[in-house]
Amino acid sequence: MTAPPTDRRRRVGSLEVLLLGLLALAMSAGAISAFVAARPDLSTAATVFCGVFVQALPFLVLGVVVSGLIAAFVTAERLSRWMPSNPILAVAVAGIGGAALPGCECGSVPVARRLFGPGTRGAAALTFMLSAPAINPVVLVATAVAFPGQPAMVLARCVASLVTAVVMGLLWSRFGRDEWVTRTLPDPPAEGSSRWTVFSEAARHDFLQAAAYLVVGAAAAAALHVLVPAWVFEHLAGNLVVGVVTMALLAVVLALCSEADAFVAASLTMLPLVPRLVFLVVGPAVDVKLAAMQAGMFGRRFAVRFGSTTFVVATVIATLVGLAILGSGG
Repeated sequence: MTAPPTDRRRRVGSLEVLLLGLLALAMSAGAISAFVAARPDLSTAATVFCGVFVQALPFLVLGVVVSGLIAAFVTAERLSRWMPSNPILAVAVAGIGGAALPGCECGSVPVARRLFGPGTRGAAALTFMLSAPAINPVVLVATAVAFPGQPAMVLARCVASLVTAVVMGLLWSRFGRDEWVTRTLPDPPAEGSSRWTVFSEAARHDFLQAAAYLVVGAAAAAALHVLVPAWVFEHLAGNLVVGVVTMALLAVVLALCSEADAFVAASLTMLPLVPRLVFLVVGPAVDVKLAAMQAGMFGRRFAVRFGSTTFVVATVIATLVGLAILGSGG
């Protein structure tokens, strides 16, 4: 008896759609260039978009490669064993340890969920979730490249993000409730999966997701340069509170990858450095995509409480650190 024939047809996935889209754009480059060149506003927007996207893409690729390697070779159980039993020390170690594990915020949420546990482990896991995508070497180098000749901006981002993560960890250890976490752990990779499979799937997932948000962010930066009147930016630049609140909300809405957001912030040269620092600190800590991921992995009760508190803490700390390091004129 012969076995029934199997359907070997491969479904068209997101990667194939991306490659086909890039091929179509490449083939129509001449027509697009002529259309854009005839319109000054579109030409300006295209220049800003390409500048942000091309500068950020190498760091995005590097980040997702490192994230894939972490998924393949560093287990959450191993990370959990490294945590001290003292709550304050565990939070501090988790915050600093985030610098050694590069990856975007999309990857830190699942890892933090696997690390999460009662008491000390929960606070340390949440501290790691906030610090890893914000102070790792890839993000800091990308920030240095985006803001050349301004090392104070890199220092301010690192300090503000680390303090935000540690403060949130300490707040959870004091006021957090385990019953707010209503979702169970996500399924682990299929048993017997090779490390190459785990690496390639994690890297592909992170790249496609982060690249999509990078396109949105670059497009938003281009639109801000062209569509928003100059007097709006003058008002934001002249009022620190309004500028800080606006950039914090913009970070939540745009939901950029932490390895690319510095290039979007750097393109907003019409704004002082302090509101742009707030944008860089708030974005990796709380945005719309993170809220959705946290609700899916921890539960809605957790996401509402933790996300809203993180927004306030990150905004306040980034503003204070910015004023201290960058100055009121920054």
